[in-house]
Amino acid sequence: MDLGLRDKVAFVAAGSRGLGRAVAEELASEGCRLIICSRDRDVLSATADEIASEHGVEVMAEPIDLSVRGSATTLVESAVARFGRVDVMVTNTGGPPAGPFESHSQEAWDQAVRQNLDSVVELCRAVLPGMKAQKWGRILNVTSIAVKQPVDGLILSNSIRAAVTGFARTLANEVASFGVTINNVLPGYTRTQRLEELARGLASGRGCEPADVFAEWEAVIPLGRVGDPREFAAVVAFLASTRASYVTGSSIAVDGGHVRGLY
Repeated sequence: MDLGLRDKVAFVAAGSRGLGRAVAEELASEGCRLIICSRDRDVLSATADEIASEHGVEVMAEPIDLSVRGSATTLVESAVARFGRVDVMVTNTGGPPAGPFESHSQEAWDQAVRQNLDSVVELCRAVLPGMKAQKWGRILNVTSIAVKQPVDGLILSNSIRAAVTGFARTLANEVASFGVTINNVLPGYTRTQRLEELARGLASGRGCEPADVFAEWEAVIPLGRVGDPREFAAVVAFLASTRASYVTGSSIAVDGGHVRGLY
């Protein structure tokens, strides 16, 4: 299937590792020129070199902390100066710390809001004028199945990613007439560095092995396994494509059937 993405310009936030890197690689394989960012300069640089070498596409890599107000706008402006436009925006940030409500200070809540909500709003604000002017654009927000089925111990993520969902669903209606689609993509348990770290933390608290934690997760997933980041990236690439022109305002779980709800 030709996704119609060749020579499109795609911005992938937190694109140096995990789900972000998988998405960046998938879009590069479809011929997109890329802008990727993360806070880790060395890992980001290595990722950009590897993607450019493997897929033969131009990759702009900028170390940046999207939780700092104004940074997202500055980076989008730099991307437009280099490539002329941004066609696809994939908002993506690392999840906030785990823990029950009483373990998080007000400062922790403020930081989580800046990282996981404000950065999404700022990235959308920065790219929408250009997308509306060219009458075409795709915005994909990487959130979590927690917006459909809250995960115990992740109150920050459960709360703030739900806010992103409401924001995106409302904005999708406002910009649909301009040919811009906005969708949320909800990863379930996917084997990334963050999931490995979560498994180690849970195992330490329970006095068991990380493999035991993974076994618990797999037991409640109908497909019987955690996901591969490439499986998630394939869904994002389709939603970013010309073929997904009639899909907007949706929140699509990529979770092996883990969420039991009807919607």
